[in-house]
Amino acid sequence: MEHTHSHDHNHETHGHDHNPGEQDHSHDGHDHGHGGHSHSHGFGHHHHQVDLKEVNRAFVIGIVLNFAFVVIEVIVGLSIHSLSLLSDAGHNLADVASLAMSLMAFRLLKVKATEKYTYGYKKTTILVALFNAAILLLSLGAIGYEALNRLASPEPLPGKTISIVAAIGILINTITALLFLRNKDNDLNIRGAFLHLLSDAIVSAGLVVGGIIIFYTNLFWIDAALSLIIAIVILFSTWQLLKDSLRLSLDGVPEGIELNKIKAVVEKMKGVKNIHHIHIWAISTTENALTAHLVVDHHSDMAVVEKLKQDIKHVLLHQKIQHATLEIETENAPCEEPDC
Repeated sequence: MEHTHSHDHNHETHGHDHNPGEQDHSHDGHDHGHGGHSHSHGFGHHHHQVDLKEVNRAFVIGIVLNFAFVVIEVIVGLSIHSLSLLSDAGHNLADVASLAMSLMAFRLLKVKATEKYTYGYKKTTILVALFNAAILLLSLGAIGYEALNRLASPEPLPGKTISIVAAIGILINTITALLFLRNKDNDLNIRGAFLHLLSDAIVSAGLVVGGIIIFYTNLFWIDAALSLIIAIVILFSTWQLLKDSLRLSLDGVPEGIELNKIKAVVEKMKGVKNIHHIHIWAISTTENALTAHLVVDHHSDMAVVEKLKQDIKHVLLHQKIQHATLEIETENAPCEEPDC
């Protein structure tokens, strides 16, 4: 027998149009009787730890500095006919585009929900993370292809000039990567940006070493060999980003959340007989949602059920679930009719 759950919507988590940068959980307004147990403790409240202003500033600085470096690489690369600098400029330009898309996704996080987009545009953060991983893999493929070609027929290169330009690249990419360091574990998109910039810094370091070796030995194939090694190293970190973003795109259970653990935690709570039909997915790279059917004792009245739901939602916050919708079912009452 199903208990009517029309009352459910008064207490559902309608937080979809709030600014993720704010600490506003409308569904927790009752304080659950925890007496000042504030939700700013951040037990898995990922999005409270992401300072959107700081992240926006980091993206803007990263875009400006990296685009300036692309211009420098193109000018120098064309003037000395250096294929390595030009291919690295192409790689960096792809990263500038990725940073711009990530910035756009974070701006869209603030857009309020509409009748057509009831979650707003939060899912764009996941799509951009997926697209960024794909771009990084494509650029790694391009680097690998170019490196193999240059290994087959090395071209004379002015090692000193390559080293100087690449050293500028290390400086710019390291500075911008450090801007994302603090927030990189709290959001998939920020991690993607951090990996892009770190990979660029490593590539630049490889070019500096290659340039120095070329300058002293004229072993022009060193440059290509280093590019291949660097591409393989970057591939491993990018693969994880691709897997995570693809899973979230397919509404898979986000990283760090275990469905069986959530089921066990909720079913230990007094008054809960069973929880089933559980669905967990990511609304954005910083917010997760859950829907489930909750079976309670048939003696439970509406006030008890409401209190239980609020307690469960509080517990779910500690399990990295920021938005929970629970449909209530009552356990079958003992049958006293002779024909049942």
